Amino acid sequence: MHITPDTSERLTAGVARLVRTGRQLAHSAAADLYGDLPSFGWALLAALEQGEQRCSALAARLCVDVSVASRQVSALERAGYVVRRPDPLDGRASLMSLSDEGVAALARVRALRGQWAFGALEHWSEDEARQFSVLLERLADDLERTGRRSSAPPRTAAAPAVG
Repeated sequence: MHITPDTSERLTAGVARLVRTGRQLAHSAAADLYGDLPSFGWALLAALEQGEQRCSALAARLCVDVSVASRQVSALERAGYVVRRPDPLDGRASLMSLSDEGVAALARVRALRGQWAFGALEHWSEDEARQFSVLLERLADDLERTGRRSSAPPRTAAAPAVG
């Protein structure tokens, strides 16, 4: 299936505008949204909802270097959002998990974001919102898939494309 260049441009411009608007809202409402939770903390805490894990697993999930994830985990641990314990399978490693305060911080952020969404979508029907959600999730999946393909090594002339 193909789309026209005009539709492609409109879509990418709309996504860019959505990202810019989201950043502006988050920046201007950071204190309300995150409180004393560092701005990077949201993604890390959300990843820890999957359960206790090593810093290397968090880094891979967030697509950041292990050193970056380690600094962020340490900051969140000092703030009381994350707890660390020795990995029983490897005493050199630690396992991180959410503290009660980390769980509460995620709940506060989600509640505020939910209020924003209800306000922004107050003139949408349930069907419109549901359809948009499905299409947005599909776009995110397709962008991730395209990003993985574009980061693969280039094909050589000796290996023709299949398909």
